[in-house]
Amino acid sequence: MQQVKGPETECPPKQWQSSREKCKRLLLIILASAVMSANIQSFVDAGGLFPGGFTGLTLLIQRSAQEFAGVMLPFTAINFALNAVPAVISYKLIGKRFTLYSCLAIVLSSVLTDLIPPMPITDDILLICIFGGIFNGLAISLCLLGGATSGGTDFISVALSERLGVDAWNYIFLGNCVMLAVAGLLFGWDKALYSIIFQFASTQIVHMLDLRFKRTTLFIISNRAREIYEKIKNTTNHGATLFRGTGLYNGEERDMIYSVISGDQVKLITRAVHEIDPCAFINILKTDHVAGNFYRKPHD
Repeated sequence: MQQVKGPETECPPKQWQSSREKCKRLLLIILASAVMSANIQSFVDAGGLFPGGFTGLTLLIQRSAQEFAGVMLPFTAINFALNAVPAVISYKLIGKRFTLYSCLAIVLSSVLTDLIPPMPITDDILLICIFGGIFNGLAISLCLLGGATSGGTDFISVALSERLGVDAWNYIFLGNCVMLAVAGLLFGWDKALYSIIFQFASTQIVHMLDLRFKRTTLFIISNRAREIYEKIKNTTNHGATLFRGTGLYNGEERDMIYSVISGDQVKLITRAVHEIDPCAFINILKTDHVAGNFYRKPHD
């Protein structure tokens, strides 16, 4: 006898997936904010560095007010004011939920920076630059993984990447160098130059961990090409090209699927391909540049 499940035993997979995704995003943003705030109160403050972006600009304004006017301005108020305009632009150009989650990251990191007491770890300025940059890049990468940014110039970087289809982090790094030059004029070139090392380390970590704007080429040899193509199309919205050839080892006719997908989709697709055909052979190649139409999943 066939057993039929009643409505009470059915589970809503889409709703469950949506709730799980929201929880994952929130946890990543909370973790990123905590890492960024702790990094500011340990490595950044201990070295007197400027981490770049609007966080660095906030610290520059804060330290300038204290140094030249004897006024201690709150980090939170300055950071909110600087991020207001980029947040509005992001809301219109990138995505509503993306911007709201980013604003949550800005609020959390700002409040935590004011709440967490200074906790210097080392006095070695070179160690501060390198490890401070690593933790800063890690915090930004966690935000991006959670579908958000840490605010400020990150909004600009994501907007440029969305519109132009390029990795804009190096351009943001050059912009940060200009801001650090101003800091050098005001507070001495040693701190500014060390801050550039800090920013370079941070940018490299983001480059390594943020796979969204990287391109990857897949060559998949399998006898179940149609099923694999349908999986690629339904999962990533990318197309594929089918090549028919002959395996030289045993002379059998084989199908080879050629497709270019985003770097953050590689694990998902390779896992799905091996579920369809455990014997499939997959060659994964890094792709530096793509000319022509390439689907980019929009931010929500």
